[in-house]
Amino acid sequence: MDTTKLTAFLAVDLLLVFTPGADWAYAISAGLRERAIVPAIAGLIAGYAGYTLLAVAGLVVLVASSPSMLTALTVLGALYLMWLGQGVLTHQVVLGAGAEPTGSSRRQIMLKGFGISGLNPKALLLYFSLFPQFIAPHSGWPVGAQIGLLGTFHMTICAAVYLGVGLLARTVLRTRPSAARAVTRTSGAMMIAIGGFLLAERLAG
Repeated sequence: MDTTKLTAFLAVDLLLVFTPGADWAYAISAGLRERAIVPAIAGLIAGYAGYTLLAVAGLVVLVASSPSMLTALTVLGALYLMWLGQGVLTHQVVLGAGAEPTGSSRRQIMLKGFGISGLNPKALLLYFSLFPQFIAPHSGWPVGAQIGLLGTFHMTICAAVYLGVGLLARTVLRTRPSAARAVTRTSGAMMIAIGGFLLAERLAG
């Protein structure tokens, strides 16, 4: 695969991943809970792994080119984000050793992360509109392998950035309960706002 294209992709992808959004909000929220960061990030990455597999199979193009399917995905993802944001706002985060979630809770945290990235229509458009620009159909690499490589790089970048965000939130805010509550409320509000924006954008279109 062309190293110039790969370098350009990494630069663009880094810029996109470093842009705060629903993933950031969820990583911050997870950072304020005991042992929640790893399952939360694992869930987010699992969602992108699903998109990578769909992209390799060519199904992303089919879904993104269907207005009705894209609208349904957008509405579902927006409502899910708003529901999660409301949950973050109404459930106060408790800091301390007693806040460790049970195994069931960790599975739920992972599933929520999977839902956030897996139902995010922006992720679908990322794979549909960004990836093709860096694919060389006539190179020595099969297209599927190129998509898989780009998807792997994207997931690696996401894992590193979101893990850093979660750990930074825990390190900086653990000794500042009032600041942690404020950030938690902000994270919940961000999820609701992003969901509302996606919903309004799709319904207006």
